[in-house]
Amino acid sequence: MDVKQQLREKVGQLTTLPGVYLYKDEFGKILYVGKAKNLRARVRSYFNEDRLADAKTGTLISEAFDVDVIQVDNNKEALALENNLIKQYKPRFNILLRDDKTYPYIKLTGEKYPRVYVTRRLRKDGSTYFGPYFPGNLAHRLVHFIHRHFLVPSCYVDFSRTHKNPCLQFHIKRCLGPCVTGLVGDDVYAEAVRNVRLFLEGRHRDLNHTLKQRMQNASEDMRFEEAANLRDLISTVEEMEQRQKMAAAEGDDADIFAYHAEPPLVAVNLFHMRNGHMVDRREFFWEDQIELDPSPFIEALIKQVYLNQPYIPGHIHVPVPFEDLEELEEYLTEKRGRKVEILTPQRGQKKAMISLVEANAKHSFDARFRIMKPSNKQLLEALQEVFATPEPPKRIECFDISHIQGTDKVASMVVWEDGKMKKADYRKFIIRTVIGNDDFASMREVITRRYLKLKEEGTPMPSVVLVDGGLGQLHAAAESLEALGIINQPLASIAKREEWIYVLGQEDEPAILDKFSPVLHIVQTIRDEAHRFAVTFHRTRRNTTRLTSELTQIPGVGEKTVRKLLQTFGSLERVRGASAEELGKVVGMSAAARIRSHFETLLAVE
Repeated sequence: MDVKQQLREKVGQLTTLPGVYLYKDEFGKILYVGKAKNLRARVRSYFNEDRLADAKTGTLISEAFDVDVIQVDNNKEALALENNLIKQYKPRFNILLRDDKTYPYIKLTGEKYPRVYVTRRLRKDGSTYFGPYFPGNLAHRLVHFIHRHFLVPSCYVDFSRTHKNPCLQFHIKRCLGPCVTGLVGDDVYAEAVRNVRLFLEGRHRDLNHTLKQRMQNASEDMRFEEAANLRDLISTVEEMEQRQKMAAAEGDDADIFAYHAEPPLVAVNLFHMRNGHMVDRREFFWEDQIELDPSPFIEALIKQVYLNQPYIPGHIHVPVPFEDLEELEEYLTEKRGRKVEILTPQRGQKKAMISLVEANAKHSFDARFRIMKPSNKQLLEALQEVFATPEPPKRIECFDISHIQGTDKVASMVVWEDGKMKKADYRKFIIRTVIGNDDFASMREVITRRYLKLKEEGTPMPSVVLVDGGLGQLHAAAESLEALGIINQPLASIAKREEWIYVLGQEDEPAILDKFSPVLHIVQTIRDEAHRFAVTFHRTRRNTTRLTSELTQIPGVGEKTVRKLLQTFGSLERVRGASAEELGKVVGMSAAARIRSHFETLLAVE
């Protein structure tokens, strides 16, 4: 009996109860995960002639050697288990999300002195998470609001150690200074954190009550400046509460899906509508959909989007219906705690919105697979998301270290500004304080020298400081900035081998971009330019060192003569190969004769 016949017989013995099935190849690798209300009927359907005629199903069955099933109590359990297994094994024949992005949350840590951060990953670490926030930069704006008005920081200073002096954030009234003993009482800091929590939970009425009580106490104690600041904060919070009420009256949240396909290429757009307005857009791409069946494709997409994220909107609009629509509605409603509707609009404004999203999906398809070059605004917003900056970055300064086994150590800094390399601002550094092969120490030196100078001059910091390397280089740069009192400076590194982008504060969740990503391309361009500039400078310096060492041994040849030779010939090898006449045009015939005599003597010895 052949393998396929054995497989058919096994399928005939399967249970008719709900569960999950897993097709496997001859090595036991999972090819496909699916769920079914009736396992036997669903798995048997794959052997029907019309299903086998489908390219994807036919290929799956031709490669399948076995099928396993996991029986569960009900279809909801099957839905959750299917999603978890797809996440775990990423089977080749399942539809997997590509080029997805996650949205930011605000994290209030569970430390003795809690801090606030923007993060894209939820962890069970004792912290409280708020969000997600649409658009992505809203989370950063809210954190800056917290810095200004509640003075709870986002820094990475070690609070377990005692620091002598507070950093700049304390002096500009963006932090209460818990890192310095005696600057703030535990009760004062705890109250600030309580107010942050009320603010992020949207409990504006409770927050206002607390703030008004503090304002009254400050006024009675004749702390009039503090009372005035609290009055302004109360006014801002009341305004935000009013906006929230108005937005809630305008309409419920909705997500709208549409796609454009030219198999095997597919682009999907997802518009996020919040309070009646579009606040953000997501794009998904596939390059392996040989034959696209829209209904199961959209169903798989909906499952992966909403079963893997905490926030679910009240309405989800899709271009086509699918088999388990009502069941998925019920599951998402239970997960959300409020009604969720999955709609397939056929007319009116909602159908028009589907058409609009479809047109945008076509544009995304063209940009990805035909042009691969987004508009400047899109690029800046994508860079902002990757580097987690509060605003789209205007200026990026990138550093690289170059040496050979620790000799002639140099560094380069190149500048990307307003969409192009700004060569007038490039800088070269000769490493002065580092002995031997220590790239981290070299990076600390060059970062310190660059930004100490900017600090002394009062020159603004760049939008992003980028270093060539991995986590070691990133943390070396961070140590230098912290030592200078430069806090909350966006700092990132790009690792050569993996091409992962690490952002300070989010090191455990590096940005892993698609190889076609315009953002990755521009970061690589900046990194490669820094590398080129560093290597060129290193080569020049090494040639100068070798030339100086060799030629200054010749009587009558000094450093001035060496510089002339290097400027003209570029390397020791070219000087050695030059004729007396060529050398004479640069340094005079007398020096040229001595140089030629020196090299000819060496040649005779060799």
